[in-house]
Amino acid sequence: MNEQQRNYVLHTVEERGVRLVRLWFTDVLGNLKSFAISPAELENALEDGMTFDGSSIDGFSRVQESDVLAIPDPNTFEVLPWGDQKAAEARVFCDIHNLDGTPFEGDPRQVLRRNLEAARSLGLTFFVAPDMEFFYFAQPVRGHPPEPLDEAGFFDLTASDVSGSLRKQTIRTLEAMGIPVEYSFHEDAPSQHEIDLRHNDVLSMADSIMTFRLVVKEVAASQGVYASFMPKPLEGVQGSGMHCHLSLFNGEDNAFYAADDNYNLSPMAKHFMAGLLRHAAEITAITNQTVNSYKRLVPGFEAPVHISWARNNRSGLIRVPIPKKGNPLATRIEYRSPDPACNPYLAFSVILAAGMRGIREQYDLPIEADANLFQMDDAQLVKLGIDQIPSSLGDALKAMEDSTLVAEALGEHIFEWFLRNKRNEWRAYKAHVSTFEHDRYLRSL
Repeated sequence: MNEQQRNYVLHTVEERGVRLVRLWFTDVLGNLKSFAISPAELENALEDGMTFDGSSIDGFSRVQESDVLAIPDPNTFEVLPWGDQKAAEARVFCDIHNLDGTPFEGDPRQVLRRNLEAARSLGLTFFVAPDMEFFYFAQPVRGHPPEPLDEAGFFDLTASDVSGSLRKQTIRTLEAMGIPVEYSFHEDAPSQHEIDLRHNDVLSMADSIMTFRLVVKEVAASQGVYASFMPKPLEGVQGSGMHCHLSLFNGEDNAFYAADDNYNLSPMAKHFMAGLLRHAAEITAITNQTVNSYKRLVPGFEAPVHISWARNNRSGLIRVPIPKKGNPLATRIEYRSPDPACNPYLAFSVILAAGMRGIREQYDLPIEADANLFQMDDAQLVKLGIDQIPSSLGDALKAMEDSTLVAEALGEHIFEWFLRNKRNEWRAYKAHVSTFEHDRYLRSL
């Protein structure tokens, strides 16, 4: 542990009058979990961790192996910018360990740490910049459809833009917690918004996404509004994605950049892209983990369904943005299928694993698919050798369960538990009789 950072945390707690320190971690599905300790316990927690019953967390320990250790990562310490400032609270993310000190295999943050070793072994650092999309609604009423706050569209701004005010307050809160924002604007669908986070190393970004989702909801709730990261909450309009801008750096140099290539893409970048494309179907259950995720991944609503790449084609799975002024540091690839309901630690783990497999095994990148693939029929797509990502959670789970890549990336514990949990979700969904079926069939059959 960095002694200087540890001392900074302890000093800040005393100086700011922090009365409660919240230890944060996530379960397998990416739900934020927390328990609180007093400042008097913090020094001991930083040294030895805090024991808790892992069997009470879905996807963690079984009853017979229940206790685990939450060890705070002092680099993630932040004072929370809400609540009673006279009795301030702070948060710190934790790595979960077994009682013998070894990494706990059910901890998504530890899974990401392990997968980062493959990149670090080549001297590489993995950076991500996500485009976070979400909706604001009036407070939901069970049995009623969501009620948007506006009817605005892409980049719209009105004098009474309540949602715009919420975005500004959200950005101020994020910046106060050390999470820099690059862009924010109204998205295409009614009451849909996007906030793009500035690129950072992937572990820090996964922590930032977990913080982001909480901040968006907290700020909205403070104004009587409900924020949702549900991928497809409204029919007939775009859903919410989490487009991920990816790059690998070797020290200060962008390993994805090559000056002598027509696309300015290095061989490493092309192999990484090829790995993502070849293993796309296998990792989709992780990047798009809900039944509702696949209501977004349909033709006609700008979400990708085709396993292809291009520079300026949003119908493909991977887009290669043209960097401003040809800046070598800005060369990156955009992976477009993930949605903001995923577990970011697991999603980034399988994305990195697929890309690194492509690098290690020197996968060849298919030719660019620069046509509008939504306008092509199946025969044309087959002729071009372009497959589609799974069209349902059931199909995605079938692709995942045969994947040695995903099994290795997640580890046996999470791999098996995730499949069991999501198979149950799929079975429950298949047995559900929807309003659509009542409206379409009840009177006619």
